[in-house]
Amino acid sequence: MQDGERDWIDRFIRHLDVERRLSPLTLSNYRRDLTALADWCADLGVERFADLDSGHLRQWASSGHRRGLSARSIQRRLSATRTYFAYLKREGHIAASPVGDVSAPKAPRRLPGNLDADRMSRLLDIAGEGPIVDRDRAILELLYSSGLRLAELVELNLGEVDLADATVHVTGKGNKDRIVPVGRKALEALAAWQRSRALLAAADEQALFVSNRGTRLSRRAVQARVKHWAKVQGIDARVYPHLFRHSFATHLLESSHDLRGVQELLGHANISTTQIYTHLDFQHLAQIYDQTHPRAKMKSRK
Repeated sequence: MQDGERDWIDRFIRHLDVERRLSPLTLSNYRRDLTALADWCADLGVERFADLDSGHLRQWASSGHRRGLSARSIQRRLSATRTYFAYLKREGHIAASPVGDVSAPKAPRRLPGNLDADRMSRLLDIAGEGPIVDRDRAILELLYSSGLRLAELVELNLGEVDLADATVHVTGKGNKDRIVPVGRKALEALAAWQRSRALLAAADEQALFVSNRGTRLSRRAVQARVKHWAKVQGIDARVYPHLFRHSFATHLLESSHDLRGVQELLGHANISTTQIYTHLDFQHLAQIYDQTHPRAKMKSRK
């Protein structure tokens, strides 16, 4: 693969960064997948991206499968490649995209985990005082109350939570904004944290949640604090920030049955992403059936 061809990967990543404003993690994933394609082309003796055809791309996907890549990883690779070749075509570097009719193997659909309402209530019932406890209580309550992604939570700034209106202004994936309601318990926790925040925050820091050094709290720090409180509260499950979002969606759908409303609150672009929670709801009903229906009990004793 010619060096000039690899330069196009750098241009594409800059395009995603500056024009589409994708996250650093997403940019890193794009670069890794496209560099893997360029390395594979070099091993195959393909000099230019314009020389690739759909047969090459199928061969690349198959080689990944043989090396043990999961169906989801191959899907991600082809998605990145499809976006990249659309960019090259738009820039006039290639005449046509070779990825159009190339499909990846179907990945098994994994149901997200969630905590039931009783365990979630126990997890959120944090005891103690002080700015760190106030901050952590506000973080946990807000994650569950509003179903925020971890990235959305750590990027919140002062003024994006409106206590009077009981809403939070969130910037989600693809730089899309949405307004999400905040529940009563979360509002109380946020009000307490805003009173304590001045004890930790640097004078010019705009982040809503800050570390004990006074700067914006990192994703890793939030993950560590969630894990800490799950252990303290005796939760017998692996607890991580996204579990609050899954639990939020599952509990809301179980009580409201409003799939479209849950989609809006979660900020899903496609309702098919939200529909996975209907499978969780059915899973819950199936468990109740197995535990309570006389015929199910009779069958289990055979």
